[in-house]
Amino acid sequence: MHSYEVKLIRVDSSISTAHCKDAEIAVDSDPAGRTDAFNPAELLLAALGACMLKNIERVAPILKFQFDGVHVTVRGERQDVPPRLQRITYRIVVRTGESDQRLALLQRNVRQFGTVFNTLAAGTPIEGSIERADVIPDAGPTA
Repeated sequence: MHSYEVKLIRVDSSISTAHCKDAEIAVDSDPAGRTDAFNPAELLLAALGACMLKNIERVAPILKFQFDGVHVTVRGERQDVPPRLQRITYRIVVRTGESDQRLALLQRNVRQFGTVFNTLAAGTPIEGSIERADVIPDAGPTA
């Protein structure tokens, strides 16, 4: 069995930091919000996207799936009462020459074997697509 631990520290009334291993992430804990740090919902969506990317890296060699770039976009729709993400969608763009059938196989593996994916999917609908592209979009600012 694997276990995980993350420690969070309040820096001041508007920002905190999350620590794990040798890494640190700024966390928006300001009720008014900050643009220079992830808020809790964004951290959750980032964890889901990271889970998908990690699964692609893990299963690609097993499937002998050839690719040279991936871009993942994850969106969450929030309801106000009670506050929760009621729906999550994603789009995976892969730079590859693999067939549509092989892309679908990769997506099935991403959905089936992700710890964060399976945890969230147990309580929130997650829908998404995978597609091929010649150019991978940059992460850039989100709207």
